[in-house]
Amino acid sequence: MSYAVVGLGSISQTAVLPAFANSRQAKLVALVTGDKAKGEKLSRRFATKQVFDYADFDNCVSNPEVEAVYIATPPGEHEQFAVAAAKAGKHVLCEKPLAASVQQARNMVEACRRNNVKFMTAYRKYLEPASVMLKNIIRKGKLGRIDIIHTLFTELRRFGDNSPSWLFSKELSGGGPLTDLGVYCVNTSRWLVDEDPVAASAVNWARDPRRYSEVEEGIAFRLDFKSGLLLQGTTAYSAGFSSFIHIHGEKGWAELAPAFAFEEERRISGRISGRWFAKTFKPIDEFALELDYFADCIRKNADPEPSGEQGLRDMIIIDAIYDSARNGRTVPIRY
Repeated sequence: MSYAVVGLGSISQTAVLPAFANSRQAKLVALVTGDKAKGEKLSRRFATKQVFDYADFDNCVSNPEVEAVYIATPPGEHEQFAVAAAKAGKHVLCEKPLAASVQQARNMVEACRRNNVKFMTAYRKYLEPASVMLKNIIRKGKLGRIDIIHTLFTELRRFGDNSPSWLFSKELSGGGPLTDLGVYCVNTSRWLVDEDPVAASAVNWARDPRRYSEVEEGIAFRLDFKSGLLLQGTTAYSAGFSSFIHIHGEKGWAELAPAFAFEEERRISGRISGRWFAKTFKPIDEFALELDYFADCIRKNADPEPSGEQGLRDMIIIDAIYDSARNGRTVPIRY
């Protein structure tokens, strides 16, 4: 499957582009960038045939050699590239969050549906072995009824560091750490339990107004599920790099930590029916798994999981969390 990668920021340079060397079913044929000099440099490094400017994206997707696009621009720019790719008949693999707003995400889902192309949201956890093991523990009923989920994802982004400016722009990012990091807490949790929340409540904070004038510095949220499950989540740019997901059931508990980073060793541990267990997982190339999986779905005409629709649902949940934080009330989630 021949891919064009759109957006050459940090995630592309450190993870997406190198993943093609470890892929069995994906081939990198084009780069799309707003910085042609950077594009030419990376083209030489990763041996791609063509480099396109953002303004020339239509020429990229009209190229018959390009079969799919991997979109890794800031979220507020996802819609324009996804819609254009879909109209050109190209399949779309898009980084999370799916967009900067619910309406943008909805437009992307509709464009891919209308043009009969595959659309996948780039959540690596569905393929990563430690997360799959945790899901199997839950699916097989080893924890019994799931009662509580605690989950967190934080990074430290102090004023004056080298963080990209778009992270703090509401228009480009859609929000602060909730959209960038907390979306993993939301998506992974509902995937693990195969259930969507029905209500949200939240409180946010911004201690440093020099950087956090448009987006939150941190947010703590609760999601209520129809089954009675309660999720407590926290995400922030005001604490050191950390992530976990802790599942409590009637028969015991299980934890994955770190839960969401791709470059670190992971560990599942817990106590079920009075017995302790633990297993460690070495880092693997999760992005290569993702590229291969999407390519396989396209070749076999299978629907990818997670789909663009699942990315849209996450945007709806995030929107409800922000609504609650703004208005100080519990917000029902309507899909």
